[in-house]
Amino acid sequence: MAENILLVDDDANILDGYRRSLSREFQMETALGGPQALALAAEKGPYAVVISDMRMPGMDGVQLLSRIKALSPDTIRVMLTGNADTETAISAINEGSIFRFLNKPCSKEVMAKTITAALVQYRLVIAEKQLLEQTLSGSLQVLTQVLSLVNPAAFGRAERARRYIHHVVTAMKLKNPWQYEVAAMLSQLGCVTLAPETIDAVYRGETLCPNEQAQYDAHPSVAYTLLSKIPRLEPIAWMIEHQNQPAAETGDAEMTDIRLGAEILRLILAYEQAIHKGTSRTEAAHLLARQNRSFSPEFFQALVALDPNADEGEIRKCRIDDLSAGMIIQQEVQSHDGTLLVSKGQEVTPAVIFKLKNFQARRVIGGEVTVSMPTTTLAFVKSAP
Repeated sequence: MAENILLVDDDANILDGYRRSLSREFQMETALGGPQALALAAEKGPYAVVISDMRMPGMDGVQLLSRIKALSPDTIRVMLTGNADTETAISAINEGSIFRFLNKPCSKEVMAKTITAALVQYRLVIAEKQLLEQTLSGSLQVLTQVLSLVNPAAFGRAERARRYIHHVVTAMKLKNPWQYEVAAMLSQLGCVTLAPETIDAVYRGETLCPNEQAQYDAHPSVAYTLLSKIPRLEPIAWMIEHQNQPAAETGDAEMTDIRLGAEILRLILAYEQAIHKGTSRTEAAHLLARQNRSFSPEFFQALVALDPNADEGEIRKCRIDDLSAGMIIQQEVQSHDGTLLVSKGQEVTPAVIFKLKNFQARRVIGGEVTVSMPTTTLAFVKSAP
């Protein structure tokens, strides 16, 4: 990914000078004032580093870098000013989260060293983000797949919820969508403490005895206790803990995204349960919208528009020996004694294939399962030599 630098000043001569002296070392663009800088950031961003003059007409450097921070929190921000007073420096650092504060005139050597240091910081931030979003998310997905083999009904529901959330957050263009998907993936983690027959009874809509109901109601808290011990997963653990109850307003700005995640998870699980009981997509979404009028109408619009089977091909029988990753199980796979092995809606993974082959070898299941295959995968298979 290109590491572009944006240099902002209201003096075109200064911008030309820096561009001539630094363009061989760095990929640089310039903007004449704050409005032009914001336009470039929206069109070509995010930038790795933004360096802004402090004193500019209309929009000063503090205002600009604060807006840049809101647009792209990972961008490293540097302030350049000829007015090196303490009050300006404190304001710039507090409001814009400034990485460095430089005085004008700034030599080419100092500017080059500052940009280099800012790029190093940017790479650290991006590396940490990738570690969190990709490595951690991938590891949790493996954990979820293992747990789905232990309790297929509960984790089949979690996988369906993840697929719904993926479509909705994409349609709504929410930031950091990975955290909402991870929350869905792990939303049923606490169910590993419950007997499989309890989970089966819940999904069949049966009434539980008071003791079983209390145990089932506690599964979000069990998941919270487990996940809150993992660094950086505390917000996701909070979302999961509040999946069955409306998240109250706290007035804490940092809780906004976490509360949103809990609300999305709660509504998606309610939607999934309604669909599982046979309610139509439109009816289920409209009912939730009427019950949650304060929630974003955009969410329910995306939900109504979503057809979770739209990208799936023809439903057909498939021999277990011919299963491939990416297929979707379209009918529950049960052993001859009625034990649920794979839930409807679960994606076929290498672990699922291995499990089914083992049970087939023991002659406790038949040799075929009902599946569908995403159309993108079908197209690939048909075009393969």
